[in-house]
Amino acid sequence: MATTMIPSPATDDFLASCGWAGAIVSPLAGDASFRRYFRVKHGDRDAVLMDAPPEHEDSRPFIYVAEWLNAHGFRAPRILARDLDAGLLLLEDFGDRLMRPVLDEYPAQEMDVYTRVVDELTRLHTLPAADLRLYDMAEYLREARLLTEWYAPAVGATVDIDDYDQAWQQVLAPLLAGDDAYRVTVLRDYHAENLMLLDDGGIGLLDFQDALAGHPAYDLVSLLQDARRVVSPQVEGAMIDYYRTSTGASDDFERAYAVLGAQRNAKIIGIFTRLHRRDGKARYLKMIPHMWQMLERDLAQPALAPVKQWFDANLPPMLRIEPSEHC
Repeated sequence: MATTMIPSPATDDFLASCGWAGAIVSPLAGDASFRRYFRVKHGDRDAVLMDAPPEHEDSRPFIYVAEWLNAHGFRAPRILARDLDAGLLLLEDFGDRLMRPVLDEYPAQEMDVYTRVVDELTRLHTLPAADLRLYDMAEYLREARLLTEWYAPAVGATVDIDDYDQAWQQVLAPLLAGDDAYRVTVLRDYHAENLMLLDDGGIGLLDFQDALAGHPAYDLVSLLQDARRVVSPQVEGAMIDYYRTSTGASDDFERAYAVLGAQRNAKIIGIFTRLHRRDGKARYLKMIPHMWQMLERDLAQPALAPVKQWFDANLPPMLRIEPSEHC
């Protein structure tokens, strides 16, 4: 899947239909899916065009979650116009202050910014989950299997998939039996490349179309065990403590955090390998060593002993590598 940053042929008609005829359209970003984003400028107005080809992407979940977030006082991009048949949405433009590059330029702001985005997550977790599909065992296992489906073949490993499933079921079962299992809206990609630092001090939320009803530890893991940005253990520990103090989370929370951290990191290792092998996006391979470092740290937690045993037997340290670009 090669992403070309050329607007859809339907763009001009769409923009004309919603009062933006003659607007200047320039590439803004692509992502790991088929979605592409363009900045639209018309006089003194700015907006963002989301191009999500309907044969590959369903924009209705994005619309539902955006409207739910905005209705509850959060800052998702307002939807200015839509054409679902063409896969086009015109969205509010949050500007250019993406959390990751801001912190790259101003590292002294790290603790303050992370505190603000954890506050936003805490506020989200005071609400019952939106009307979303559940983050259940089947979904956790489907995601975890991305590692055995894509990464293991890329490094020439033959692995025991049945034992892999059993190990994950053993460590995930207590989370799914607890009161927090499906309590909150889980945005699933709550991290420094999907969070905007708005000029009014608010936090703009992006890339939430895959949201599910699940455990509150998941999005904190997404933020603090970030695939694309190294968060120091000091900041991670401070933010976990801050979240727990703010929410009154039980002692079981840190166990859930480690388990979901391991599950998410295993999933992302698989996804990044798939993005190269299937979609030709080799740049994601370079992120895999960072993912292994975080996964190994999670596996050191006693609660993950069955999963650690599987990894030691099936993907020992010499196979925890950046796959070759020619794999």
